[in-house]
Amino acid sequence: MKRPWSVLLSAIVLLLFAAGSLHPQGLNGNFARESQQPIDQQYTDQIHKYTTDPAFTSPLVDYLPASKGVPTPAKVLGDVSGAPDVLPYAEDVYKYFRMLAATSPRVKVFSIGKSEEGREMIAAAIADPELLNAAKENGARLAMLGDPRTISFDDSRARELIDQSWPVYYITGTIHSPETGAPTALMELAYRLAVDDAPYIKFIRSHMIVLITPVVEVDGRDRMVDIYRWHKAHPDQKWPRLLYWGHYVAHDNNRDAMAMTLNLTRNVLDTYLSWHAQVLHDLHESVPFLYDNTVGDGPYNAWVDPLLGDEWAELGWNNVAQMQSFGMPGVFTHGDFDTWSPGYLMFLAAMHNGISRLYETFGNGGADTEKRILTPEEYSRTWFRQNPPLPIVQWSQRDNNNYEETALLSTLSYFSQHTHHFLENYYIKSKRSSQKPALEGPSAYVIPSDPASTSREIELLKVLERQHVELQLLAEPATCTLPGEKREDKPRQQTFAAGSVVVRMDQPYSRIADALLDRQFWAADDPQKHPYDDTGWSLPHLFNVKVARVADPTILKANMTLLKDPRELVGRLDGTGPVVAVNNSGQPSLLSLVYRLRKAKIEIAEKPFDVADKHFAAGSLLLNGIENQQIETALYDLALEGTRLSALPLVPSHPVATPRIAVMHTWLATQTEGWWRYAFDAAGIPFDYISTQTAAKQDNLRAKYDVMIFAPVGRVSTLDILNGLPDWNNPLPWQKSDITPNLGSIDSTEDMRPGLGFDGLTHLREFVEQGGLLITCEDTAQFAIETGLAPGVSIAARGDARVVGSVLNAVFQARESPIAFGYDQNLPVISANGMAFNVSYTIGRPGTRTLTDPYAERPTGRGTVEDSDEPLGRKAPEAEPLEKPQAWEARKLNEEQMRNNPLVIPAELRPEVILRFTDAKTLLLDGLLDKGGSIAERAVVVNAHLGKGSVLLFGNNPIYRGETIGDYALVFNAILNHDHLSR
Repeated sequence: MKRPWSVLLSAIVLLLFAAGSLHPQGLNGNFARESQQPIDQQYTDQIHKYTTDPAFTSPLVDYLPASKGVPTPAKVLGDVSGAPDVLPYAEDVYKYFRMLAATSPRVKVFSIGKSEEGREMIAAAIADPELLNAAKENGARLAMLGDPRTISFDDSRARELIDQSWPVYYITGTIHSPETGAPTALMELAYRLAVDDAPYIKFIRSHMIVLITPVVEVDGRDRMVDIYRWHKAHPDQKWPRLLYWGHYVAHDNNRDAMAMTLNLTRNVLDTYLSWHAQVLHDLHESVPFLYDNTVGDGPYNAWVDPLLGDEWAELGWNNVAQMQSFGMPGVFTHGDFDTWSPGYLMFLAAMHNGISRLYETFGNGGADTEKRILTPEEYSRTWFRQNPPLPIVQWSQRDNNNYEETALLSTLSYFSQHTHHFLENYYIKSKRSSQKPALEGPSAYVIPSDPASTSREIELLKVLERQHVELQLLAEPATCTLPGEKREDKPRQQTFAAGSVVVRMDQPYSRIADALLDRQFWAADDPQKHPYDDTGWSLPHLFNVKVARVADPTILKANMTLLKDPRELVGRLDGTGPVVAVNNSGQPSLLSLVYRLRKAKIEIAEKPFDVADKHFAAGSLLLNGIENQQIETALYDLALEGTRLSALPLVPSHPVATPRIAVMHTWLATQTEGWWRYAFDAAGIPFDYISTQTAAKQDNLRAKYDVMIFAPVGRVSTLDILNGLPDWNNPLPWQKSDITPNLGSIDSTEDMRPGLGFDGLTHLREFVEQGGLLITCEDTAQFAIETGLAPGVSIAARGDARVVGSVLNAVFQARESPIAFGYDQNLPVISANGMAFNVSYTIGRPGTRTLTDPYAERPTGRGTVEDSDEPLGRKAPEAEPLEKPQAWEARKLNEEQMRNNPLVIPAELRPEVILRFTDAKTLLLDGLLDKGGSIAERAVVVNAHLGKGSVLLFGNNPIYRGETIGDYALVFNAILNHDHLSR
């Protein structure tokens, strides 16, 4: 039942719509209708009915033209776009677009790929038939503008091509599944572009191609519609939150534009580049009422062409001005979103010589019409938002669609009137990218040939390949000049061996290669105090691959050939004999090899050894009795090299079987652990996927599993993990049913609310005590510490240290640990916030005195700071020396401290520091680090012991966004050696 104020508001809205003539929108004649074209009155009436305030629409969208042959969205939806209670599945959205294509020569629909779960992704191209029919020829011209090498950088030829060509503007919707309005807005937008004969729309159709992917995250869209259907079927109950969006990750699907691990990212980029588009415009929902974050805030990404910044300002401020002319409140373009990270989907365009754009439109997370109460920050008037949102608003999905369509139509109109300008910019940006060595540099990045890192190198090259970056291979050695390691050092000569990979910067997509391979620095005093995402991401560091940035242009004259497939670099098997040795140099695929060849007899060398003029590190695999074809195929597929030996080397070793693995998740969030699932699936490592509720019910986890992985949940507390969601409301099912056919395929539960509970905690403790390995990370590491699963470990105080997704330098403290097998002394890690650990040989309890150094500094007395004060009148006896531990060390205990002390941890159960941060001077590699002294040299990876088993604690996230390939082996080494991690 409606509240009285809501009824009154609805009546006022209808009266204002009836009056209509006084609305300031009528003053803008640039978007006049075609007076002779009939209106679909029934559809138009519904638009007015569902728009909650006349200020929330515009003359662009407050009507719908009629067509005798082309169906409106109501044909599929049963009502207008944005109608309450109507949220279509992706299949229904596609059905409508294909109806348009079947009835209008101005629309063509293409399949652009599949999701991880096999659902289709589409793109619809809309323009006059003459443009669509000549799209292939137009694409060929745009390809030449996008790669000026093909026309020898001839500006006069480029002008001819620009005059003959029309641009492509690519719009994508609903990458974030709870942001539900874009598909229906794009359905109606497509109809308007295909049917409306308003002069400005006819001009758009005849001067550009509009490309639309209405649903980017199709797996999540269908699950979101299921949730909404459940909500409508249970109107008086709380509904489940959308726990799974895509198959692996949720919100982070819009952080995948660097490593490009997800199908949706690859499909969108391939579509964007195959059409040689100029703009990628991604539609989101969050702040009121429409934030065109094209302008955003600083710092801007340091690798984009300066022209792009000008285009952002031009398009963003023009869009706001147009919306203001319609009298629509709450439209702005400057905000606190920094445009630093290249990880967002829209940034695929920015890094490939196009224009990246993004709208945030107000939404309700469904098709309900809701009263919304804004915060003062949201409705305040600022210099960049002179017409702010209303503080209290009745908001509908139709309002959302009105804003989104109005903004898109007005910006498409502006773009269509300046196509020559934007095509010229496209050419200039592509030209500058291809001439980068002669303009600002560098000339190239070189990845030296190094067998120890080849498998990780190949993973890095695959990322560049997915970004459509050209790769070259040195055919012979090349010598060039490199700068000194420090600013004051003299330049030095370096010779790169044949087989080294060269990423030339004289190519069209040099900017994305430069952005990913270079280093990043975010100043501690930067005016932007709230970075929106990670501040550092240098892939050479995160993949643990040595890459040289070469400014010297002589590298471009070296003899090199095109590298067509990075896997050509490895996969070799040499030597003779029944034993195959595979060196461990931190490759992420050794564990994959063990599962691939699970029937073979495999041992792990516990010490390094040399044989056949080759060095093999501790942790190398020794495989016995495998046929050449089987091992060669496996080595090639996994980018490994093997050497046949006549006999097993005389080195300590232990057999390895395929560990039984469980990946455990909560029902609170699944995004961050989803990156771990992705990594395991991509590596071909099998696992059971269980929830904390499963662990609570199963009382003998050790009988079923050797390793349990409790990956990060994402900013939750120990109590959250234990308690789950409050149980004072109705059960929240996540399972397949007639109204929710897309739920429950990844995991299911009758009720999402229960957490791990104390039964589950007991079962985890028993699992470890009985010899299991529990791997934890970030918030789950804190959970393990706070629940007593990691005796002697505590969270180190970060003080005033400031870290925001930064790449930090770490050093191995326990090189002999199986977890460290194959690694060199140092390892870059990404740190979300500087999390680190302290270790102790005692168990501290709240309220009890912790054993600490009694003298942080020497007391007042005689002598210098290095001397000891001595009492007078007697001879001073020797005191027990006080040995100050290093930051990563536990304090040593003397006899007095251990005397009858039940809190002292036995020597064999004391925590072991595997990896620690370096000192403050060398700690920062990439991104932001301010006041790092409080975390410098602290432990970042610790192996704790409980009973017969171990709890591995990560302060960094070693498996993150497909970007931390260099850290994967920390986890995989631990799994391979799960039963050999005791002290």
